Amino acid sequence: MIYAEILAGGKGTRMGNVSMPKQFLTLNNRPVIIHTIEKFLLNENFVKIIVVSPKEWIQHTKDIIKKHIGVEDRVVVVEGGHDRNESIMSGIRYIEKNHGINDDDVVITHDAVRPFLTHRIIEENIEAALKYGAVDTVIEAVDTIIQSNDGDSISDIPVRNTMYQGQTPQSFNIKKLTTHYNELSDEQKAILTDACKICLLKGDKVKIVKGEVFNIKITTPYDLKVASALLKEQVAK
Repeated sequence: MIYAEILAGGKGTRMGNVSMPKQFLTLNNRPVIIHTIEKFLLNENFVKIIVVSPKEWIQHTKDIIKKHIGVEDRVVVVEGGHDRNESIMSGIRYIEKNHGINDDDVVITHDAVRPFLTHRIIEENIEAALKYGAVDTVIEAVDTIIQSNDGDSISDIPVRNTMYQGQTPQSFNIKKLTTHYNELSDEQKAILTDACKICLLKGDKVKIVKGEVFNIKITTPYDLKVASALLKEQVAK
């Protein structure tokens, strides 16, 4: 079976002085997360769409889903973990408890604050996850990437045509991801910032799916302004 996980566990500290996490901020009169959930609801492949929320925002998440989407059996809200990967595992534990996990089950994980993903990106993630077991959505790097180990001076300048910028979705065979994650040491888990790194550490191939430049992550006030402009442009077409 095919599941979606929308990761809404962040607190949005880079958004500045706002009263709520960034995924609940308003974009064209509706919360950002609602725009994202709706993209997944349009795809009938998903058995469940699991929204992973901070504990203190679970009821709020349920309330806005009910207000803007209505009663939708495919959407469930669960409590997230202390970091991104633990939040993914929290959603997987929900799947295991309520549906069991089969060998070919896959999960499509996506940032709640990336509301502009396309049907093509979702479909290609599903297809590649079923075939390869681990998938990342990326775009080619346009700017030269500078590496600095100390934050003060340049350590390296990688060749740009081998560099890509990571987006989401990131998609996985559930059994494979869970097995790999449980085999990591606490030290390895502590430094992980990306779920695909779990598979890379275990020597797995991670398939690339082409993203889109407009599949932006709303992290700062500037991003929210860009997202508003993008949405107005879409509505005007």
